[in-house]
Amino acid sequence: MTKLVDGFGRQIEYLRLSVTDRCDLRCSYCMPADHRDFSEPDHWLTFDETEQVVRVFASMGLHHLRITGGEPLVRQNVTSLIRRLNAIPGIDDLSLSTNATRLGKMAKQLKQAGVSRVNVSLDTLDADRFRQITKGKLEKVLTGLQAAKKVGLSPVKINMVVMDGVNVDEVDRMVEFCGQNDFTLRMIETMPQGDTGRASSQSYVGLHQIEKDLIRKHDMVPAVMSGGGPARYLKMRNSSATVGFITPISQHFCETCNRVRLSVEGTLYLCLGQDDKVELRPILRAGISDEDLQHVLLDAIARKPERHEFNEEPGKIVRFMSMTGG
Repeated sequence: MTKLVDGFGRQIEYLRLSVTDRCDLRCSYCMPADHRDFSEPDHWLTFDETEQVVRVFASMGLHHLRITGGEPLVRQNVTSLIRRLNAIPGIDDLSLSTNATRLGKMAKQLKQAGVSRVNVSLDTLDADRFRQITKGKLEKVLTGLQAAKKVGLSPVKINMVVMDGVNVDEVDRMVEFCGQNDFTLRMIETMPQGDTGRASSQSYVGLHQIEKDLIRKHDMVPAVMSGGGPARYLKMRNSSATVGFITPISQHFCETCNRVRLSVEGTLYLCLGQDDKVELRPILRAGISDEDLQHVLLDAIARKPERHEFNEEPGKIVRFMSMTGG
């Protein structure tokens, strides 16, 4: 089997696949409240085109697939696409990132389609604060979380972007909430991604001190969790409660990066913090064969940059996170 190995010896096993750039929330660090510059559906990859890219990736050893957006559950017939992708030989880990506003109604069909686990964006447990951050309703998210748990999506991971002056005071409350519900909490540092990301990075909180405080308060020890992502985990010594830390700024994990991102428009992004990319939609619509597409992907992976430059050049990336895909 031809393997996807970049120029720095990293094996690429993980694709974050955006199925839409639309979202029913407006999180302050992701998308401007008045943003309406969405792609037209004609510019989105079709389900057939998406399946071809994933099939070729999987033939070269990629096996982690995460469905993202925007908010992936606003994509019409998304469970049909998930069912097709789950059937591709080699894909043995299919997960979903969601804001959970629609998860209450869709959890069962997602599980049946092949989703094994979900990551849910949730930055606060205060309804008023949630409305300020997202312009949405917390109740829908909490209902979605319980639905995911009920149908057996496991683990359910809560992604909390920790921001100074916004929600850093809720860390202990979120740890307790996740422990009570058997969810995994993952705290994330803000990134200067687009204008919204740069604005929110003024509220940046390095997670090192929070990690030290949790170790002291809760007698936490290092832990390991399945999945292809970059989080470092701790668990409480006397329980299954687990907390993860994603630190792209204070402790970047570029040397172990095993992932690329595919936008809904067919742009393959080789690094979240660089502009290196390959446009796949034109060649897909020209009818490229699987064999020729394999060569294109191999050439792209060979050009994957060594690391991001969020610290050195925070203004470098102008696209919104919702456009890149998760």
